Amino acid sequence: MPFEDDFGPEMILEVYDPKTKMQGIVVVDNTALGPGKGGVRMVPDITVEEVFGLARAMTWKNALAGIPFGGAKSGIKAAGNAPNKDKLVEAFASKIAPLVPSCYIAGPDMNMGEHEMEIIAKTIGTPKAATGKPKSMGGLPHELGSTGFGVALATEVALEHKKIPIEGSTVAIEGFGNVGTFTAKFLSQKGAKIIAVSDSKGTAYFESGLNYDKLIETKKQKGSVIYYPGATVLSASQLFELKCDVLIPGARPNVINENNAGSVKAKVIVEAANIPMKHEIELQLAKKGILIIPDFVANAGGVISSYIEYIGGSEQEMFSAVKEKIVKNTRLVLEKGKVDLREAALEIAKERVVSAMKAT
Repeated sequence: MPFEDDFGPEMILEVYDPKTKMQGIVVVDNTALGPGKGGVRMVPDITVEEVFGLARAMTWKNALAGIPFGGAKSGIKAAGNAPNKDKLVEAFASKIAPLVPSCYIAGPDMNMGEHEMEIIAKTIGTPKAATGKPKSMGGLPHELGSTGFGVALATEVALEHKKIPIEGSTVAIEGFGNVGTFTAKFLSQKGAKIIAVSDSKGTAYFESGLNYDKLIETKKQKGSVIYYPGATVLSASQLFELKCDVLIPGARPNVINENNAGSVKAKVIVEAANIPMKHEIELQLAKKGILIIPDFVANAGGVISSYIEYIGGSEQEMFSAVKEKIVKNTRLVLEKGKVDLREAALEIAKERVVSAMKAT
């Protein structure tokens, strides 16, 4: 395998079901800290290489989050709207059952939500087979806002580090899906001023601050944040060039790139989305004095929530764990005092995995 190294992968399983024609892949990268945890995505062009890359990212993410999970990921090779989707998920669950939950624990990912996690858990016969299940099955759904809550906490720690008071700090958020909405909610509650929010239609900019409840209402009633009363409408890409204390890319990958990096005026960037910019762009901006909190530090609220669900914890316990771990780990990364915070975070994650590997 071209991608094997001292950390893994420990196991690659490709499965096929002749009846439904289901093709699936599971990569368990490293289980030194605990069973491999990572979502299942359903896309027609999934490859072993892609699943391995995602599994390795989960190894570091779970290690840095400070939870007893290793890294893994899986995929089903099919369109997300396949007419026989439930049957494909059921067939996939049956085939991977011997690995679950001792080596692998599933979770939601692209085109896979709480309904599919319910199918996986019921097919395998244990609620521990998957996280992100419906509330009726003891699940802690992402609708509680665990990831956005964590992003807001990482932002607060970053501002504190920069000696910028959170009260009155200006924030621009890309994306108003699950992560963006909850990030806006929790930051507003802390006194931050959300001056811009974007969605697929464009950016709503309001210098004196957007009201969270009014934003939600506007999105619900009119389908986009750009209809916020009195807001200046900008293009989605203009959000990255606004003068603000904090810029939070929270939707798509590579949105800050060679073309617009020179126009970024934020003092702090907190990566709510996965890989919103390449590592070399992060370094370029960090050298200009912009503080960047990497994705797997800032957006780990979801995996922490998964762990609390796995051990049967409550909503209250989940929020408490997210707060404790995100604050602690963001501070830990900042204390390394490096320009390259991604490298600092990876060092911490690797130390934890190596230590666990030596102990086994």
